[in-house]
Amino acid sequence: MKPSFGLLTYPRYNYNSCFTIASINKGVCLALYKTPWMHIKISHDTTYSFTKAVFLEPHYLRFKPKAMPFLEVKSYNLQLSVTPSGISEQLDAEGNVVHFCWFDGMHDSIIIKSEAILDIAPFLAFNFLVHPTSCNLIPFQYPEQQRPMLSLYMEATPISNALFEYGQRILKSVQSNTISFLLQLTKQIHIDFSLEIREVGIPFHANDTFQGKTGSCRDLSWMQIQLLRNLGLAARFVSGYYYIEIEFPHYELHAWVEVFIPGAGWIGFDPSNGIATANMHIPVCSSVHYENTMPVSGSIRGDAHATLSTNLHMEMMY
Repeated sequence: MKPSFGLLTYPRYNYNSCFTIASINKGVCLALYKTPWMHIKISHDTTYSFTKAVFLEPHYLRFKPKAMPFLEVKSYNLQLSVTPSGISEQLDAEGNVVHFCWFDGMHDSIIIKSEAILDIAPFLAFNFLVHPTSCNLIPFQYPEQQRPMLSLYMEATPISNALFEYGQRILKSVQSNTISFLLQLTKQIHIDFSLEIREVGIPFHANDTFQGKTGSCRDLSWMQIQLLRNLGLAARFVSGYYYIEIEFPHYELHAWVEVFIPGAGWIGFDPSNGIATANMHIPVCSSVHYENTMPVSGSIRGDAHATLSTNLHMEMMY
């Protein structure tokens, strides 16, 4: 049986509330993941080793968590084993924090060390009202003023009839209710698909993931995004961290989906775990395309092969 994470309990804390969903009728959603303020440290090391010395072309680094209504970046430190000629912290075209750096000289390796300390607040995960009310049922039209901004997030890759019908069956089962559909689709993917660990490589095509009924977090997320876009919804790919407190943790970068719902904004869904995201999902980058969320983007000049190794550690600070 696959694990499913919903309400996470931390015995060291005294909880005042638990997770509740009051109603999703008429687009009114009241859900609560209520925890005390938490302080989390994320240490993420990435090493590229080359068989010969190479010249490093300019690189984009995406490791710094995004500030969110429930998340404050108290401190952040980025260290490189190769001293760059220059480095600039910027916002990309979609509002993600990136570090753009450029180099001189020849190098046979580069180590990137990212460390963030975060304050995470109690979070009302579904504190919104779907508005206008016409958006409570799928299909719907986004308000006219929002359509130009969302158009890229609605551009869909053609998918198989089987995958489209999979979504239609779930949509019919919830009487086309928008929020019910998003929750049930996310849960159903978790039930129907086997999650695999695949540390490198781009997401598979949505049709291949659907046919094989297995995939990594990014494969399942990319498949869900394409299905949602084919149903007329604006959806984007998110890369970040997912913190759970378990006895023997092994953390990796995680991927999930965000959908734009009028009156709610961008809300997250994690098909790997079958849940809506809460304040333990810590986003780093969100984009119309997964390529724009890669932690390291750049190229090298030289005749060499590269080996990648990573180490991610997350811990609660008391």
